[in-house]
Amino acid sequence: MIRESARQIKHGLAFYGTLAFVAGFFGARIFATLNSSVVVERSGIHFHHFWYGVIMVEAAGWLGITMNDERLDRYFAVIFGLGTGFIGDEVGLLLTFGDYSFRLAFTFFVAAVAFIILATLLTRFRSQIEKDVLRVGIRQHLSAWGLFLVGFSTIFFAFGLNTPGLAVAGLGVVLFLVGFEIRRRPNILRTLAS
Repeated sequence: MIRESARQIKHGLAFYGTLAFVAGFFGARIFATLNSSVVVERSGIHFHHFWYGVIMVEAAGWLGITMNDERLDRYFAVIFGLGTGFIGDEVGLLLTFGDYSFRLAFTFFVAAVAFIILATLLTRFRSQIEKDVLRVGIRQHLSAWGLFLVGFSTIFFAFGLNTPGLAVAGLGVVLFLVGFEIRRRPNILRTLAS
């Protein structure tokens, strides 16, 4: 059986993802600037925070491909955006293998591009973004912010700051659990008996 599906562009998800990208990028940039002497090194290997970003992007991408749930898609967009923000923060390292001399120019470039993307989305697709972002319940927003905080806590762990990392992750877990609603599915046996 061949099933046709109409292509549907979800601009609200693009908005969530871009916002998470901006927050992840600038959060990582501010954190790395304020804690420039803190690094995580184990057995001579320096763990950069772009690795956490790669894991987030891969997980969100794979789960987004395999699952079809509108509510979960918002979470995947947040995780994907946060991961790309972490990767984007270290793109100088990835491109030049250690030369951070163009950081400031790159930061302004990312800010300009992110602003243009968000402004374009809001201008062209305002009604759909309002529907996808603003008309979602407070619990959905709490769980999305909680998920963001859990993901963002990895930046603390990347710099070896476990106590603040656990505090941010714990707050994120609490927000996620407060906001997450378990969708109840009818018992199959009860439905068949009816």
